[in-house]
Amino acid sequence: MPRLLYLYLAKRIALSALLIETGLCLPVVMTTLFQHLPAAAIRGGLLTPALLGTMPTVLYIALPMAVGIAVALEFARMSADGMIAVLYSVRLSVWSICVPYICVAAIAVGAGYWISSVFAPANVGKMHDVIHVIRNSLNHRMLQPGQFYTFDDGSRTLYFQRWRSADVVSGMFIHQFSTEKNEEQIITAAETEFRRNEQGVVMIMSKGSIQSRSEGGATMRTANFDEYVIPIDMQGAGGLPKRGWRGLFELSSGAFLHALPNPAWDPRGYAEWMSEATKRFAIPLLALTHALLAIGLVLSVATPTGRGAAAASAMVGAIPAVHVAILVCAETLVRQDPRLVWLIGLAILAEFVAAIVLIQRQNADFPARRPLSLQPAR
Repeated sequence: MPRLLYLYLAKRIALSALLIETGLCLPVVMTTLFQHLPAAAIRGGLLTPALLGTMPTVLYIALPMAVGIAVALEFARMSADGMIAVLYSVRLSVWSICVPYICVAAIAVGAGYWISSVFAPANVGKMHDVIHVIRNSLNHRMLQPGQFYTFDDGSRTLYFQRWRSADVVSGMFIHQFSTEKNEEQIITAAETEFRRNEQGVVMIMSKGSIQSRSEGGATMRTANFDEYVIPIDMQGAGGLPKRGWRGLFELSSGAFLHALPNPAWDPRGYAEWMSEATKRFAIPLLALTHALLAIGLVLSVATPTGRGAAAASAMVGAIPAVHVAILVCAETLVRQDPRLVWLIGLAILAEFVAAIVLIQRQNADFPARRPLSLQPAR
């Protein structure tokens, strides 16, 4: 096949796959963000880490389906336009026509493995960090006026009347128990500024008072202040607060393989590990098998001259159906019974073998499809 034709077909399929991947990922990512993020999260600067934590997983899961759909659409188009017949006429076999598409699919497989093994584990935890911040009210810009918030395992309660700016509130009320002084405190301030540092947030309270009572005592002591500073464990300038746990999905490939639980001691953890391993190591490979299956299906129902174009277009729907079925099995069935991972492996192998058989059947008929003037003399 001429090099320019190789590059032309490869660029077409790569661009189509990229556009389809974008169309598949954007709705899923936006739906996930709207589901987990309140409106105040944008003001709190949580949108970017949430996006980085969601996008990589969606990318490598949807990439094989995008490649398969793009290949099916491209072959359906070439069949409808009679381009397949033109390629046959220049003495190109079916396998020769498939070469640029197989190359693009192979590149997609490599990209999928890099995302699933390197890029996704390094970023997916950010979404869970964001959820941790939201659930525990650890971003001061997400606090709502007129509501009570508890911190430090319930030892501190915070309330304020309204926001004056992005980091300044008025009418602050704090009830806390100071373990250092062994006393209960009620702090009020006319104005409070939340100021971030590397470790957390510092509340700078102005024009207020402190009422304190020692534990077991009955006398309240009151002291006024012009400025009073209280550190609070919230999201600082150094990044999102860390969670107290780490999931398997956050481990790089080496650490993930070493984290294989013993099925006898931790059957649930073993099932989680097998499900994650199936998605990491099996899903990216589907970019190649889906591409080959799309070629085989379209060429089997369509003719080089364009007849059967409607049936060829209908074959596009087979790729999402196969992909979703394998993905659902990896996410649900393997979690129920890790031994079913062999079923997914056999399904991928069956798809690959079926695609090779379909393409080879078309390639075997290649001499009969070439014009008589191009067929070798007998």
